[in-house]
Amino acid sequence: MKKSQNSPYNIQAASERIGKLRQLIIDYRYRYHVLDESTMSEAAADSLKHELAQLEAQFPELITPDSPTQQVAGEPLPGFSQVRHSQRMLSLNDVFNRDEVVAWVERVNKQLPNQQLEYFADVKMDGLACALIYEDGEFKQAVTRGDGFVGEDVTMNVRTIDSVPLQLRQVKGYEAFLQGRTEIRGEIVIYKEDFERLNKQRAEEDKPLYANPRNLAAGSIRQLDPKLAAERPLRFRAYDLLRADTSEVPTNAFAYEALRALGVAASAEATVFHTVDAIMDFAETWDTKRHNLPFNTDGLVVKLNDRRLFVELGVVGKAPRAAIAYKYAAEEATTIIKDIVISIGRTGAATPVAVFNPVVVAGSTVQHASLHNADEIARKDIRVGDTVVIFKAGDIIPQVLKVLIELRPKQTRAFDMEAELARQYPELSFTRPEGEVVYRVEGATSTLLLAKALEHFASKGALDIDGLGEKNVVALVDAGLVHDMADIYTLTKAQIIELERFAELSTNNLVAAIEAVKKPQLPRFIFGLGIRHVGSQTAIDLAEAFGSLEALSEATFEETLAIDGVGQVVAESIVAWFADDDNQAMLKKFAALGVQPVYESRAKGPLHGKNFVITGSLETMGRDIAAEKIRALGGTFQSSIGKDTDYLVVGANVGAGKLAKAAKLGTTQISETELIKMLELS
Repeated sequence: MKKSQNSPYNIQAASERIGKLRQLIIDYRYRYHVLDESTMSEAAADSLKHELAQLEAQFPELITPDSPTQQVAGEPLPGFSQVRHSQRMLSLNDVFNRDEVVAWVERVNKQLPNQQLEYFADVKMDGLACALIYEDGEFKQAVTRGDGFVGEDVTMNVRTIDSVPLQLRQVKGYEAFLQGRTEIRGEIVIYKEDFERLNKQRAEEDKPLYANPRNLAAGSIRQLDPKLAAERPLRFRAYDLLRADTSEVPTNAFAYEALRALGVAASAEATVFHTVDAIMDFAETWDTKRHNLPFNTDGLVVKLNDRRLFVELGVVGKAPRAAIAYKYAAEEATTIIKDIVISIGRTGAATPVAVFNPVVVAGSTVQHASLHNADEIARKDIRVGDTVVIFKAGDIIPQVLKVLIELRPKQTRAFDMEAELARQYPELSFTRPEGEVVYRVEGATSTLLLAKALEHFASKGALDIDGLGEKNVVALVDAGLVHDMADIYTLTKAQIIELERFAELSTNNLVAAIEAVKKPQLPRFIFGLGIRHVGSQTAIDLAEAFGSLEALSEATFEETLAIDGVGQVVAESIVAWFADDDNQAMLKKFAALGVQPVYESRAKGPLHGKNFVITGSLETMGRDIAAEKIRALGGTFQSSIGKDTDYLVVGANVGAGKLAKAAKLGTTQISETELIKMLELS
C-alpha cells in the first residue's frame, strides 16, 4: 500500500481524511455564506484548509477539481475572452415612488387580465452582475454581464470566491439541477464591514482609499491576476436560476429555495406579495432598515413571481415588462457651492460651512454642510463656485465627498480661512493653538460663552425669564447643571436648591418662570438664540417671513436674503448658525423637552407697514416697552432714522442732529403723547 515519505497516512487513510476535511470545510462555507451560521471560528476553518492543502500536496493524485483548495488564484491571464450569454442579461426600468409602482401594476394587470397575480420583491444588491455556469453540478465558467448579450470570462477570478461552490450540493428534491447545464445569476459584492477594514488598513499604510464597495468588487474581478482577486473579501449572492427546461423553475420564490438548497447564498429578505400596499410596506421597511444590511443597496427588485407569465409579457427595449427596480432616494448628489460661511460654536470654535443650491440626498433636502476646518478644505481643495458631490454620513449629516475639478470655473480662488474670519468677524480675534486644526475665538472659554448665551436667552428682550440674571446663570454653569440653552428646561427644584444662591422661594420662582416659557413667542425665541446680527426687529421679520422655527431652519440663503432689512452678512450669519451641528442638536433637544415656539402673524395689525424711531427719553414707559407695543400692533421699530422711517417719536433731552435729519428726510415727528394715542386707538 503506497505511503507518502513524509506523511503518517497511507493513501487509503489520506483519502478518507481528505474526504472528511473537504466535507467539513464545504459544510462550514455553506452554513456561513448561505445560512449565515458559524459552526467554528474563521481561524479554525483556515487551519482545516491548511491541513487539507498539505495532505493534497503529499498525495497530488487525490486532488479533485471541486476541492476547497482549488478555490485559489492561478497565474495571471493574458486577457478576458468574450462569452455569449445563453439568455440575455436584462436591465430593469426604474421607478421612484408609489404612483409609479401602481402604474406598473395596472399595466401588468391590463396585459394579464383575470389572473391572480403574485409579486416577488427582493433587496437590490449594489455589486457586479455575474453568471455562474455549472455542468452536472460542477462549476465550469463565470461570465460578467457585459452588454447583456456578451460578457467577459472571469472564471479564474471567480473561482477564488469562497461563497461560490465548486460543486453544487446534492439535496433530495433538487437532483435535476445536478444534471446538465445550470446557470446561476447574481451579484459579486464586498460587505461594508470588509470594505471599511480594507480602507482602515490602507489609511494606516498611507495609501489612497478605495471609493466604494461596488467599484472595488468590479475592479477586483476585472484584474488579470487572480491572486489580486483572491486577496479581496469578495462574496457572491444569487438572484436567479436558469434551466433549459423552464418548467423546472416555476416561480422566483422556488428559485431562491433551490439556490439555497444547492449551496448558493440568496437573499433571505425576498418575499411574495399580492398587493401594492404590501409591496410599498416592504419598500418602506427596507428604506429604514437597509443600512443594517451587510451590503449596500439602492432599492428593490419587484417582479412577477410566476416565471411563465414573466416570459409571456416579453421585453421592451432592454427591460422586461414584468419587473421593475424601485429606487430609494439618492444618497449622493451634485450641487454648486455658492458660499462658505463661518459658524462660531458654543466652545468658540470657528467652523466653515458650505452653502449650496438645495439638493435632495437620502430623501431630504439639504443646502449646507460642515467643512470641518481649514485643513479639510485645503485637502479637498473646496472653493466657492465648485461643483461638488454631497453625501450623508450615516444618513444624517450632509458632507462634501469630493470636488468635480472638471467643472470648476476659471475665476475660483482657494479659500483663505484667516482672511474670511477677518471679513466675517471683524470685531473678534482668533487663534489656532499649536497642534490643533481649529481656529478659536481668542480669550473666550466655553463656560464664558455659555454663560453669556444663557444670559441673553433669558433677557427681557428674549424669553424674559425672571431669576436668570448674570450671577444665577454663572452659578448654574459653574455647577455643571447646564451645557446649552435647552438644558434650563431640564432643571429640577432638587438641583437648584442645592446651590448657594438659591432658597426655597427663589428656587420655586425660577422653576415656575422656566415652565411658563415653554411656548415662547417665536420672535423672542429667535432673538434669544443669539444668532449673530439678528436683533429683535430682524427676529420679528424672520418670524413673519417663515412662520415657524422649522421653516426658518430650512430657509435657503436666497430666501433669507430676500427679507427686507436682511443683507448678505446677516443672511450668511443665519445660514451658518442653522448649519452648525451643535445648534441643530440643541434645537432637537428643545423640541424633545416640549419647547414649542408659537407665532401669530402681525401683518394685519393696525400699525402694519409703519416704521417708528424713538429719540430721547420717554416718561410713561421705557424704550423697550414702547418698541414691544409698536411691534405687537404690526409696526416696525427701528434703531435709527432712514428714508423709510414714517414717525420719529420725540422724547426729552433730544439732540438737534436727529431732529435735523428727520426734517431733511421729511419724517413725521410726533410726541410721546401722540404715540400713546396711536397705541391706544389701535
